[in-house]
Amino acid sequence: MSKLVQPHGGGSLKPLLVPEIERRDELKRAGALKKVPMTSRETSDVIMLAMGAYTPLDGFMGKADWEGVCSGMKMTDGLFWPIPITLSATKELADSIQADEEVALVDAETGEIMAVMQVSEKYEIDKAFECQHVYRTTDPAHPGVQKVMAQGQVNLAGRVSCLSEGEYPEKYKGLYLRPAESRAVFAEKGWSKVAAFQTRNPMHRSHEHLAKIAVEVTDGVFIHQVLGKLKDGDIPAETRTKAIGAMIDNYFVPGTVIQAGYPIEMRYGGPREALIHALIRQNFGCSHLIVGRDHAGVGDYYGPFDAQHIFDTLWPGALETQALKIDITFFCKKCYGMATAKTCPHGKEDQVNISGTKQREMLSKGEHIPPEFSRPEVVAILRDYYASLGK
Repeated sequence: MSKLVQPHGGGSLKPLLVPEIERRDELKRAGALKKVPMTSRETSDVIMLAMGAYTPLDGFMGKADWEGVCSGMKMTDGLFWPIPITLSATKELADSIQADEEVALVDAETGEIMAVMQVSEKYEIDKAFECQHVYRTTDPAHPGVQKVMAQGQVNLAGRVSCLSEGEYPEKYKGLYLRPAESRAVFAEKGWSKVAAFQTRNPMHRSHEHLAKIAVEVTDGVFIHQVLGKLKDGDIPAETRTKAIGAMIDNYFVPGTVIQAGYPIEMRYGGPREALIHALIRQNFGCSHLIVGRDHAGVGDYYGPFDAQHIFDTLWPGALETQALKIDITFFCKKCYGMATAKTCPHGKEDQVNISGTKQREMLSKGEHIPPEFSRPEVVAILRDYYASLGK
């Protein structure tokens, strides 16, 4: 009998998507409301609210919750939450919105009405305060800091009723799983201990090794890839899915791994983002999140194991899903296989260090990728993708 972790907050899942039978009338009504354009990150957050991945939130955060989350990772009711979920607007637009007014939230890139929000609060924030606490830097070169600094002057808070999940359900049919659906799949398999593996890259040998360690100590692994917007140069989800599928089909025991995707947009927040990845996976039914080297990091903003150490700072009961902490992985020529610093006694001269960045560089230059680095079936799919870029 499967006994999965409870959704975050201890209650039931809280998807905010309006039932399909009511959606057409709600969309028609929303068309007459004042429109608030959303960035890609805000649109992604609306879809995460729609599917229940941000359970138990019921909308965008007010000022007290924003401040508590930034400074102490805690909302005013005591709920653990590591990264603020907020919606911004220009001062001119915010000034035109009345207290308790309903507004339509619109994807600025597509023009689609995504949700209706009843505005309960309007407030200005100290953007540098948010960046320093959440990202540990105010460097404008950091992609997460860039997003915060580019926000409108005023944040709008309130309950949200979601009217769309955008293109994701159709574009990623079979891959796009909502938390209720992943939980049903795990229960059907009889899984209780499930390790999530977060990825925005095709999986090389180090990733494969991390997942296989997790398979040994849990019932199965949930390879859960980012479908939202990425950095320039990252490999698109369609190619990633094929490459990960080839790895699973050829190098994992059938029935031990599930591949899926979700619509989050990366913030590159390192330790804080590792925590929200774990919180989200708790809602999806996962008992563990695999946390390796520099999880959700970018550049040199975070130490290689900062994302592991931050889990040790949480108070009892903050989070049910735990970090499955794994050391740096590499191929050892003397061990003649994948290893970690905890299992391999040999020196750096015998280690083949593997990284997604290095793999992308090698592929873009058409260089040979050795089997110690990545599986040939995976490399073939990636080579086809890079070849298509030159056409």
